[in-house]
Amino acid sequence: MHADCVVLDVDGVLVDVADSYRRAIVESVERVYDATIEKEGIQAFKDAGGFNNDWELTDAAALFVLARQEGYPESVEGFTDRIAERGGGLDAAEAVVEAALAPEVAERVAGRWDRERLREVFQWLYLGEELYRELEGEPPGGVPDDHAGFIHGEPVLLNASTREWLAERPVGVLTGRPAAEAEIALSRVGLAVPDDHRFTMDDWGEGKPHPRALVTLAERFEAGSVAFVGDTLDDVRTATNAAEADPEREYHGIGVLTGGLTGEEGRRKYEAAGAAAVLDSVNDLPVLLE
Repeated sequence: MHADCVVLDVDGVLVDVADSYRRAIVESVERVYDATIEKEGIQAFKDAGGFNNDWELTDAAALFVLARQEGYPESVEGFTDRIAERGGGLDAAEAVVEAALAPEVAERVAGRWDRERLREVFQWLYLGEELYRELEGEPPGGVPDDHAGFIHGEPVLLNASTREWLAERPVGVLTGRPAAEAEIALSRVGLAVPDDHRFTMDDWGEGKPHPRALVTLAERFEAGSVAFVGDTLDDVRTATNAAEADPEREYHGIGVLTGGLTGEEGRRKYEAAGAAAVLDSVNDLPVLLE
């Protein structure tokens, strides 16, 4: 496989977020509603598509919990299957609940669904008191002041030799993280990527799997072929969508098995989504591209 440039997702590719972002999803819902989903259920939302933004995934998980409390009969897997049938994402999750519950019950669920509170608690859990004050302002009420933040315990997945290999090539970043949190992760990893070679949550509204950001990075690199490495099906779909939107270039969607998709089942899901390759980790990229 040849690629003129490499574009990397951050979460599950460069850093392990199983006990940071994914833990924050589960615990945010628990703190706000005294009930939550299992961590394994997060991948069902990711596979349904449209949940590159973990704040929106948290909102959808909370909506499921509230709907279950009002009699919604299906499991997380059933709920996310219905979401996928409607095209994925938070709007689809709302539509599933509205279709499944009586109007007055769905209205009661919507009245308890506090997205602002969920986001505040999520950010406090993830960032901790010090970073929350720096990036968000005063911490939300009802939380301890001395929380350190899950962000500080994210293991680095990129090894030194792969980092050195990447440093000699055109490299971009395409992530659903806010810009400040992407900068923290890249600094932790030790990967220098200029601002105009990054797309974060703050830089585009569509989110993955919309191809605009990936195509724009390809244009900025003046690349004829692009390898995009991610840890979700939406990452692979971003590459396949880019290939359709920009047929003059080649886009290779590469899945890694260091995020929520693991083992042979993860490999099969990637391949079914159109992955050009599936790697055990980002550290196998030099062998693939050379």
